Amino acid sequence: MADNLTNTAENRAMDWLFGTSTTAPTLPLKVALVTAAGSDSTAGTEVTGGSYARKNVTVAAATSGGVANSADLVWTAMPAGTIVGWEIWDSAGTPIRWWYGPLDANKTLASGDDYKIAAGGLTLSIS
Repeated sequence: MADNLTNTAENRAMDWLFGTSTTAPTLPLKVALVTAAGSDSTAGTEVTGGSYARKNVTVAAATSGGVANSADLVWTAMPAGTIVGWEIWDSAGTPIRWWYGPLDANKTLASGDDYKIAAGGLTLSIS
């Protein structure tokens, strides 16, 4: 998914590349699911209810300007609704949103359904 960094992430990447001060994300990074898409500057509408909670995401070292999740991301006992996208947040006391994007296809869930992004299914690229 190219060019879906938030404004905050873009600014921090530029600061890092050009040697000015920057602060790295507070790990672990977490994947959030959204029912309404966000933008560079505005967060989407995050899923609420059921047993939904953001999931920690791990990736291997980048190759060819990209990474993918290295383990399945599984949400169980979800609330009813339609998931349209995802966001990546850090774990700071006041979390910072770093990345966002749409699903390949919206996913409608009934109350109690599980949702899974298989390992390698969440790909992130800056190329």
